[in-house]
Amino acid sequence: MTRAYFITGTDTDVGKTTVAAGLLQAARRAGSSTLGAKPVASGCEPTNEGLRNADALALMAQSSWVLPYAAVNPVAFEPAIAPHLAAREAGVILDVPTLLAPMLEVLAHQADFTLIEGAGGWRVPLSGQANLSDLAVALQLPVILVVGVRLGAISHALLSAEAILRDGLPLAGWVANIVDPHTARLEENLATLVQRLPAPCLGRVPYLEHASAEQVAAHLHLERLD
Repeated sequence: MTRAYFITGTDTDVGKTTVAAGLLQAARRAGSSTLGAKPVASGCEPTNEGLRNADALALMAQSSWVLPYAAVNPVAFEPAIAPHLAAREAGVILDVPTLLAPMLEVLAHQADFTLIEGAGGWRVPLSGQANLSDLAVALQLPVILVVGVRLGAISHALLSAEAILRDGLPLAGWVANIVDPHTARLEENLATLVQRLPAPCLGRVPYLEHASAEQVAAHLHLERLD
């Protein structure tokens, strides 16, 4: 069965790529072919082959389909700033059609399990009035939400879920990624998220100093997506 999802976070720095890599690893362990893509990325490093983004490379490392870097991350910017600001500085129009065509090509490979990773949270601006969430809508993909568990996570998670559903996309599941191990009333916060988010929890990833895809995969449950 071919499955594809758009993966987003409640904010930036909530471990979205770490969880995405873990999901791809979990799918590979289950015998599925995998493919991950990141349509736009800021904070890329210059190399002899061009700009490279650590998040995109992490997705490629867990993809059984081998594609050229430009197919996985078609729009890359060097400054570690919001994509729309990086695009403005580079004189690039960053709109949905620019990102849609290469992502449709990724989906056309029909890997068993495909993840397209956003940047930051759900409402990340592109050029003009467009948002990265508009790309998810254009692709009509169900969404996986990575919840960075720390103070304020409940409100961020519920608002993100509301926005995803309001945009007409299904929330396929969410992952609790504990980014602050000292979060007060951690268990009560997690229980509230389970009670209030209108989708299954795909796993609870503990705080990991140096998280690997293999470590994260051990805490995820892909069968809950079915």
